[in-house]
Amino acid sequence: MRRIFPAALLLAGALSGAPVLAQQTRVGDWTVEKRSQDTHCNASRGYKNKDDENRNYVIVVTYSDKAIVIVMIYDGWDWEKAGDVLRADVGTDDAGIMKKAKWEVMDKTTVRGIFEYDQSIMDRLSKASRISLDFEDDDDDSIEMQIPRAGEALAALKFCEENRK
Repeated sequence: MRRIFPAALLLAGALSGAPVLAQQTRVGDWTVEKRSQDTHCNASRGYKNKDDENRNYVIVVTYSDKAIVIVMIYDGWDWEKAGDVLRADVGTDDAGIMKKAKWEVMDKTTVRGIFEYDQSIMDRLSKASRISLDFEDDDDDSIEMQIPRAGEALAALKFCEENRK
């Protein structure tokens, strides 16, 4: 019933010709939204990992026809300087996405990767249950984040992006 109701609302809105996209949509524990201060929609998921001292993990994904942006926040990191550039292999489950990808340190717990838009990256993310960053020469800061229902969240993100104002 929980899945049928939102689908029914989307269908009813589509048939009426009225815009149906709210500013925020939930897909499991993902939030898909177009915030007023942002140009594009984003999908975000945060959770506490009880297997890692109950630390906070957050991932945010946004894209346009030109770029894919992934922001990862982990309160176990303690990066020294915003603006530093790190290199990391990016993978999902057991498949690699990109070798030595560039990640920018945003603050002591946040890194951001900006990549040229590539549908194959979006396809791999949508099929994944986790994403990993394996930093060069820094196994202590390498990380794996859980991204359950990523395919559904990215589908909602695509819908949001196609219907944003």
